[in-house]
Amino acid sequence: MNDSTHPDAEPLHLVVVSAGTGDPSSSRLLADRVAQKTLDALRARERAAVGNVVELAPLAVEIAQAIVSGTPGERLRAAIGQLAAADGVIAVTPVYTAGVSGLFKSFFDVLDTDLVVAKPVLLGATAGSSRHALVVEDQARPMFAYLRALTAPTSVFAAPEDWSSPALGERIGRAATELAALMASGVGEAIADQAWSAYQHSFGGNATRAQQSVDDIDFDTPLMRLAAGGTP
Repeated sequence: MNDSTHPDAEPLHLVVVSAGTGDPSSSRLLADRVAQKTLDALRARERAAVGNVVELAPLAVEIAQAIVSGTPGERLRAAIGQLAAADGVIAVTPVYTAGVSGLFKSFFDVLDTDLVVAKPVLLGATAGSSRHALVVEDQARPMFAYLRALTAPTSVFAAPEDWSSPALGERIGRAATELAALMASGVGEAIADQAWSAYQHSFGGNATRAQQSVDDIDFDTPLMRLAAGGTP
């Protein structure tokens, strides 16, 4: 991903979350296209931005362990930290069995409920058939509504036949423009800062009055030891 730069403002932080498992995966390919368009749109607004990618496949074991124990491993904590610090997120999942991937869902299950409060998020999905085109709207968008993210109005879906279609590029451009506008406006930060305090918070959320970090959690309580498979 390229960076856009501007001397008068702190760079905005764009984080891509890809749940693809192939090498390369269609989900990552779609996410990269959307991310580049978003950075271009921010550059057009004269806003500096940097992009980072969180690949979920290498974190699969830690995600599963965190679901069982409630304790994220080191690499998973780093990924959560990137997401917490993001000014905007692009979240892309493959579609399996007519739904978002279990890895994608599990990662967001691990997060604190307030981690992405008022954070601009662009949703995307890839699938082997256009029959799954509504999975983003039917499943991913309600999940992010529950997490109280600011989802861009336009989502992006790609089936095999879409990759060579100009319509996909147009939709990516529209969605990226929406995400860039949300990020550049600072509306998410204003909402989180003025309207939210901690809510079911553990690991550091976007709500600015939620001041705990992962270092503040006592993992040596009887409940935590029991959850990790030990004795109370």
